[in-house]
Amino acid sequence: MLNIDLHCHSNVSDGMLPPAEVVARATANGVHVLALTDHDDVGGLAEAAVAAADAGIAFVPGVEISVTWSGQTVHIVGLRIDPSHPDLAAGLQSIRNGRMTRARRMGEDLARSGIVGAYEGACDYAANKQMVGRTHFARWLVAQGHVADVRSAFRRYLTRGHPGYVEHEWTTLENAVGWIRASGGMAVIAHPGRYAFDARQQHLLLDAFRALGGEGVEVVTGSHHPSEYGKWADLARAFGLKASRGADFHAPGEGIDIGRLPALPHYCQPVWQGWPELDSCFSQNVA
Repeated sequence: MLNIDLHCHSNVSDGMLPPAEVVARATANGVHVLALTDHDDVGGLAEAAVAAADAGIAFVPGVEISVTWSGQTVHIVGLRIDPSHPDLAAGLQSIRNGRMTRARRMGEDLARSGIVGAYEGACDYAANKQMVGRTHFARWLVAQGHVADVRSAFRRYLTRGHPGYVEHEWTTLENAVGWIRASGGMAVIAHPGRYAFDARQQHLLLDAFRALGGEGVEVVTGSHHPSEYGKWADLARAFGLKASRGADFHAPGEGIDIGRLPALPHYCQPVWQGWPELDSCFSQNVA
């Protein structure tokens, strides 16, 4: 079986490793096909593509776009995008501008709770100063001894109803899918089980996404418990969507490592089915 991981992050967004080191880790972990999907930024794709070519693995250019849908943040992954497409580039720049406004407000909210210097501290953890996000705040909170680990930082701070959480309006689902499709890419709903939607809202999201031209949903992902794989595989099939697989890797020791997920359920139609750039991988790795 090919080891295909289509969701990971570098320090261009909220990952810890530079793009080339992400590729090196993926290669060491036996990944054959890798997509780099940084949040709202494509600045690491060129470096990752060169590293993947040198390592002899197939590389898929990607991005993860922040969306507001039904009052909640939803992430849409774009795969096989053209990062230079003007619609996509302009849309991502607008989101990054909003990110920085949100980050400053997060720092102000934490300060009101007695945690001073969080914005500046989060900036120190962000290699890309346009992409300061919640994970950078979480790492700073850990380093300052406010919490034991990143997961605890999100539970105690940074989420709705807790200090450091700031309501923010991202782009629309229509925009995100439109930018991805305009750039020649495939739109995939990232880690759908992570959103606080009931069954009706889940179905409405899948229906709206499909109607806009969305094509896939992450079934096997580091954000899903193994018991959820079957549920999302069944929903993908019911809504005529293809299935994706991705660790959502950010850093060593944070969540599932890159390339370490189980295979998709056998009855899924993979998002990568028919991708011509995978032909050489199949020929090299066929049993």
